[in-house]
Amino acid sequence: MQASRRRLGEFELIRRYFDRPGPAAAGVVLGVGDDCALLQPAAGQRLAISTDMLVEGRHFFPDVDPAALGHKALAVNLSDLAAMGAQPIGFTLALALPRADEAWLGAFSRGLFELADAAACPLVGGDTTKGPLNLCITVFGQVPPGQELRRSGAQVGDEVWVSGTVGDARLALECLQGDCELAPELLARVRQRLERPTPGSGSAWRCAASPARQPTSATAWAATSAIYWRPPALAPNWSSTR
Repeated sequence: MQASRRRLGEFELIRRYFDRPGPAAAGVVLGVGDDCALLQPAAGQRLAISTDMLVEGRHFFPDVDPAALGHKALAVNLSDLAAMGAQPIGFTLALALPRADEAWLGAFSRGLFELADAAACPLVGGDTTKGPLNLCITVFGQVPPGQELRRSGAQVGDEVWVSGTVGDARLALECLQGDCELAPELLARVRQRLERPTPGSGSAWRCAASPARQPTSATAWAATSAIYWRPPALAPNWSSTR
């Protein structure tokens, strides 16, 4: 008779998949392992904070690649910082898991940290518990006072500039829900936009800002909350909800 596998406890789970010992990143005084993280924005900088929650069945499919989910969970928060013109300092992760699946956790943490490393945004704390799969990330950034790119900065007559192809992620969602069909290679391309979105750079948005006018937030959601792309094949039956 085989010996039963040792249950992976919370502290072991954190140590194995989410604790990355090493020198503290700029702006991080104290990271994972204490009751609170301690962050210190650079002198003269203002703190920017954003939180997004992803719930299985609402924001992602149950069969999603866990590495892609790790990427997306952080990307949607980094895009909010970029939209405000802020640079990341660090983030926290609250994670509810139905079970401690080590293969899933390994892939999820790999996707999460690949983007975190690329964005210079370290994990500084969080929480885990048992429950339906749910991820909540809070990201912290910094921006020079007066240089925040607020939505309220929009004015009548402003131009709207969009990078990339608008609507790819929504088209993938519609196809995966069975509402339309795409050739496999095209579905794979637009599904990548749905599951692995690319966050922008806060410094890039600030550099693009006109010195005479502060532009509005440029995130996809900020734009599409008022403007919707309608694929011709779907236009007759198109509806948009958050």
